Amino acid sequence: MFLRNIVLVRRSLLECEFSLRYLCSSGKDFSSSSSSIPTIPLTSPLPQNKFGQFCTVGVAINSGSRYEVAYPSGISHFLEKLAYMSTDRFRNRDEILQELEKHGGISDCQGSRDTLIYAMSAKTASLPSIIEILSEVVLKPKLTQEEVEDARWMIKFELESLNMKPEPEPLLMEYIHAAAYRDNTLGLAKICPPENVSIVDKRLLHTYLHNYHTSDRMVLAGVGMEHDALVSVAEKYFGNVKPSWNEDSRLIAQTKGPDQSMAQYTGGIIKVEKDLSNVSMGPTPMPELAHFVVGLESCSHKDSDFIAFCVLNMLMGGGGSFSAGGPGKGMYTRLYLNVLNKHHWMYNATAYNHAYDDSGLFCIHASSHPSQLRHVVEVIIRELVNTAGAVYEDELNRAKTQLQSMLMMNLEARPVVFEDVARQVLANHHRKPPQFFYDQIARVTVDDIRRVANRMLSSKPAIAAYGSLSKLPKYEDIQSALLNKAGKMPQRFSLFR
Repeated sequence: MFLRNIVLVRRSLLECEFSLRYLCSSGKDFSSSSSSIPTIPLTSPLPQNKFGQFCTVGVAINSGSRYEVAYPSGISHFLEKLAYMSTDRFRNRDEILQELEKHGGISDCQGSRDTLIYAMSAKTASLPSIIEILSEVVLKPKLTQEEVEDARWMIKFELESLNMKPEPEPLLMEYIHAAAYRDNTLGLAKICPPENVSIVDKRLLHTYLHNYHTSDRMVLAGVGMEHDALVSVAEKYFGNVKPSWNEDSRLIAQTKGPDQSMAQYTGGIIKVEKDLSNVSMGPTPMPELAHFVVGLESCSHKDSDFIAFCVLNMLMGGGGSFSAGGPGKGMYTRLYLNVLNKHHWMYNATAYNHAYDDSGLFCIHASSHPSQLRHVVEVIIRELVNTAGAVYEDELNRAKTQLQSMLMMNLEARPVVFEDVARQVLANHHRKPPQFFYDQIARVTVDDIRRVANRMLSSKPAIAAYGSLSKLPKYEDIQSALLNKAGKMPQRFSLFR
């Protein structure tokens, strides 16, 4: 039996070393002078069965592109590429990977707009070795000039690859966030802009790490090991450790400290005109597509309407024009039934709900041949407006059941449980169990769906468009259609076709 454990670490401002603080779910702050590492109870710390011989452990950090307002965008992208490079103990990435292989381990580092996660999975018996490697990677990276240059080339290659891919979803998500949160927090670029690739250097990286990779912004989480084992090993390798970026003050620029800005939803439009007629990754040519994304402000994951927005997202569903079908694919969602099923020229229609600490973005991505772009906009806007209209019990129950099923199925995977624990504790200082969300989903009603739909429809739309855009309606027309109960676009006549 074991407890899913969290250790929250803070940095001593006087000694510049990592010490530990006890936080509990009630928010009470216990003494930080304890000689042993305390833990954060997960609402009520119930023991769980420990299945298998492997565990997952990692560190989640309040770090990401939303905090780069005082820096050139792209620093978090560089940190992702620089993960698991040379440290005080390991000369290079190969040594780290070879050490992990001895313990049947794998590693990963992934960043989002608000979180950077370092994680490892390995044999539970090798927990001390894994925590030691994790401590080296998180707190002791060397960030040599050669490694920064290698990361620069990796990012250049990635940017070229993104612009060649027939499915430009990462770029579209960049554009819609930039339109929704113009020049602030969540609207700052997650993918390093081409003009910044040559700007980011070791001094910028050290300055950012000094301000944002502090222990009060970190959570060490583990799944699949004994409670006391994690606490003991974490105390050894994360206690009294001076981060490498604080060893040379000359590499740290004077700044005002961490940015605490709240996300400001602005709405707006971003258009990227580009010829996509020859985008193909193989001998079979892809159809030329124009992409349209419309977004509206939803809510943060701390908001009482968060679960209702998640259910609305499942109710809208969507996907590609071709699907093999099968149980749980969402073939009875609105975007499949009302859009893809009825309009053969529609290539894709998918709903997304992005939830963050202080805001959220509900959006629909659709694509078709450029000649049909106006019709795409009309169809998608009508579906968005209809979310505030009639909602039937059978479609609502189907959406709730599918969401509950996805929640429980995903949490069968140990790395997903780790990320769930780490992210929840990082954001809320406690973890709500899966049953809480399962029950909250079951309580969502038709009135809840209408209420949150009206809430998002009252916000200014964010629009992102990519491809050949001659048929794209004016922003004002789209905004007007969203305020129209029928979702109709204003008719404009021209002598020229």
